[in-house]
Amino acid sequence: MLQARTARTLTLDAAAGGPAHLSAASGLVRLRGQLAVVADDELHLGLFEPFGHEPGRVFRLFDGDLPPEHLARKAAKPDCEALLVLPPFGDFGHGALMAMGSGSAPARHRGVLIALDAAGGPHGPVQPLDLTGLLGPLRERIADLNIEGAFVHGDALSLLQRGNSARAFNARIDFVWSDVQRWLAAEGPAPAPSSITRYELGALDGIPLSFTDGAALPDGGWVFSAAAEDTTDPYADGHCAGSVVGRVDARGVVQACERLAPAMKVEGLVATAPKDAIELLMVTDGDDRGQPALLLGARWGAGPTGDGQERFSC
Repeated sequence: MLQARTARTLTLDAAAGGPAHLSAASGLVRLRGQLAVVADDELHLGLFEPFGHEPGRVFRLFDGDLPPEHLARKAAKPDCEALLVLPPFGDFGHGALMAMGSGSAPARHRGVLIALDAAGGPHGPVQPLDLTGLLGPLRERIADLNIEGAFVHGDALSLLQRGNSARAFNARIDFVWSDVQRWLAAEGPAPAPSSITRYELGALDGIPLSFTDGAALPDGGWVFSAAAEDTTDPYADGHCAGSVVGRVDARGVVQACERLAPAMKVEGLVATAPKDAIELLMVTDGDDRGQPALLLGARWGAGPTGDGQERFSC
C-alpha cells in the first residue's frame, strides 16, 4: 500500500457569506504558488496554498445558486469533474484553466474557460463553454458517459471515462489538441476523437475500479487515480472501498498500481516527477457536504518495483 498523508483540509474564507469549505472535491491542478480545486456540487472553485492552513478563496465559475436539498442540487449542478491547465494558444497568451462537466446527463455539458495571467493565476472574465459538440457524440458511442479527468499530453487533449461498477468501461479518449484549439476559438467544428483506448483496472474488495483523474508525466507516460465505488449508475453515488494510483508508460501500458491508505475516494490528482519518484497531491470526495474535502500528499517510488512496497495489480 502507498501511505498518503493529510496536507490540509479544504476550508474556505466564508467572510463574504460563502461556503465554509469544499466537500466534493473532484479536480485538482497546480498553478504557480497555489492549487485550484473544483468541486462537482458547486458553482465555484477554490484557490489554496498547498501546505498552509489558511482558508482558501472562492473563484466563481457559474452564475446563480444551487438548491441545498440533495436530489434537487444533484439535478441542477454542472457536475464539473475535470479541471485542467491548457498551454498558451490564441488569445490565451499565458494559457488557460478549463473546467468540464462530466457529460453524464445533457445538463452536464457545461464548462468554463478562464485566462491565466503572467503569474499563472486565473484572470479576467469567465468564458462559458457549451461542451455538447464535444461530449454529445461521445454519449452516442459510450453508454453511461462520465468524464472524470482531463489533461493535455503533447498534441493530445485526453479525457478519462469513468465506468461504473455494473459496466466498468474505463477509457482514455484522445483528441488532437490543435483541433480542440480551433474549436475553442470558434474557428472550427468540434473534433471527433482520434482514439479511444479501453483500460481494465481490476477491483478492490470485489468492487470494480474506475478512473477519477489523470496527469501527464515528462517521460510521455501518465498517472491516474481510480476509485472502487459500488454504484450501477454514473449519476448515483455508492459505497467506496478505497482508491488506487497507477502509472502508464508512453506506449499506453499500465506499469504499476498501488492501493492508497487510508481508504478514501480520491477524485483529483497532480503529479511531479523528480528523479526516482513521483510526488502526488490528491483531493478527496467524502460524499458528505458537511465535511471538508482533504488534500493528500504521497511520494511514490518510480518504476515497476519502485519503493519496494506491496503492489496491487490493475
